Amino acid sequence: MQVKPASAPTPPNDGTRQLLRCGGSIVATGVLAGVLLVTVLGGVTRTGAHSNSGWFALILVLGCLPFGGLLLTLGVAKWLRNRRLANRR
Repeated sequence: MQVKPASAPTPPNDGTRQLLRCGGSIVATGVLAGVLLVTVLGGVTRTGAHSNSGWFALILVLGCLPFGGLLLTLGVAKWLRNRRLANRR
């Protein structure tokens, strides 16, 4: 049985927190734009949004959700990897 030292060194800043923070905020922006699109900005049909601001919200949703989702997925993967490496020490 190995005993871990009381003060383990902190890992170097590898960008995990930034990925999680930015990915989460971009996904939240996309979700908020989607909710506003459906509730306040006139909704969306097969042919698109009903207003100019609805189109803008639709563009935000279609840009933010995939990009933010990828950033968030990468951040979670790095966080899990860092956690696994910390448990090995």
